[in-house]
Amino acid sequence: MMRVDDLDVRLIDLFAAEPRLGVLEASRRLGVARGTVQARLERLQRDGVVTGFGPDLEPGALGYPVTAFVTLEIVQGHGHEAVAAHLATIPEVLEAHTISGAGDLMCRVVARSNADLQRVLDLVVADRSIRRSSTTIALATQIPFRTLPLLRQTGRGAAAH
Repeated sequence: MMRVDDLDVRLIDLFAAEPRLGVLEASRRLGVARGTVQARLERLQRDGVVTGFGPDLEPGALGYPVTAFVTLEIVQGHGHEAVAAHLATIPEVLEAHTISGAGDLMCRVVARSNADLQRVLDLVVADRSIRRSSTTIALATQIPFRTLPLLRQTGRGAAAH
């Protein structure tokens, strides 16, 4: 586990708020040398803490306002990798996770409408390795995907040690 300190937290916070900000401007705002900012960013990327600087996209704005969570049960002995490879071919599958509990995989999918969701689900379950699926439609997003509060907590924990 990599430790992040207060400067790491402030640096990531700054780039999260303004992803197009340059390294020189970030160093000016943080009051540290440009080389320090560059080295920190490189270390955070190398250690897997920062995984990208790309734009975050809103599926609803792209015409996919329906979000659903699909639990899949896989035929025993067929393996998760083959099913994951199948799911990766479906653009509406945003993510998939191996899980414990009643199912084997949990997917987040999007669709253009509830009727279109049926089309997406038909694509998902077309793989013979999928025995059963269960779908829950999200009605509203109360807390969008976020990691900054976790980062800040981790940074505070490092400062306490």
